[in-house]
Amino acid sequence: MPSISNAWIVTCILLSLPIHFTISAAVNPIPINGTCHDTCGTISVKYPFGSGFGCGHPDFARYVRCNAGTLEFSTGTGIYNVSDIDYSSGTLIIRDPFMSTCSSMQNSGSFSLDRASPFTLTGENIFVLLGCSTNSPLFDPAEDLCAMGSRSRVCRGLYSCKGVTGIGLPQNAPPSTCCVYESPIQLAGYTLDLPKLQCSSYTSVYSFGGSEGDPMKWKFGISLQYNDSYYSNVCKDCETSGGLCGFTGFDQSFACVCENGKNTSTSCFGQG
Repeated sequence: MPSISNAWIVTCILLSLPIHFTISAAVNPIPINGTCHDTCGTISVKYPFGSGFGCGHPDFARYVRCNAGTLEFSTGTGIYNVSDIDYSSGTLIIRDPFMSTCSSMQNSGSFSLDRASPFTLTGENIFVLLGCSTNSPLFDPAEDLCAMGSRSRVCRGLYSCKGVTGIGLPQNAPPSTCCVYESPIQLAGYTLDLPKLQCSSYTSVYSFGGSEGDPMKWKFGISLQYNDSYYSNVCKDCETSGGLCGFTGFDQSFACVCENGKNTSTSCFGQG
């Protein structure tokens, strides 16, 4: 009888081990120790951005992360490289690898900006749809989706590029299949649905580079404004102590990540 009792005790212990390990692992499920950095490649990474999950602010960590030295921005339509962050103006530039430029045009995918994200499009962006069907809803006079006047010169400039042959058009093709897109006003988020709009490609110009007449000098990319109201005194104290601001736990509470791999809820002072 004692042997049966001992066997039962051992069985109970063995059965409890996975549960115990699971609970222990769940106490701090985000392993941030020693994983936060203040640069990604050549780009400075400051709060609210972070180099990886558990770094920066949680609302930004799901969209921006460092991957093998490249800072990436993710949306529902793909992953885009971040080429620059201007912390003084609260803006960043992302580049779609399939977006057309003057030197290289190709079929593109769609682009969207999540409604729940802390990012919005800046007013500098000029979205241009290329190689569109003449039956596209873009050209419905009742919709008024294509800008006219001075901005129509953007289409002629892009169609003068040698790269236009990449979407099956001859150089200097008539701009009748091009549209400087003025999307309907949206309270949040943004969607550029190329299949629905019946276009082959798109591009975004955020600066003419001081030469509106030379599309080879234009700056291509998507300029985004981010919400910079997340910075707090507790994060400032953390950075003053030499730490980087991050988060941890199921509640994604604030964590100050120290250089020695420790993380605290306040600062790195006195952490060795």
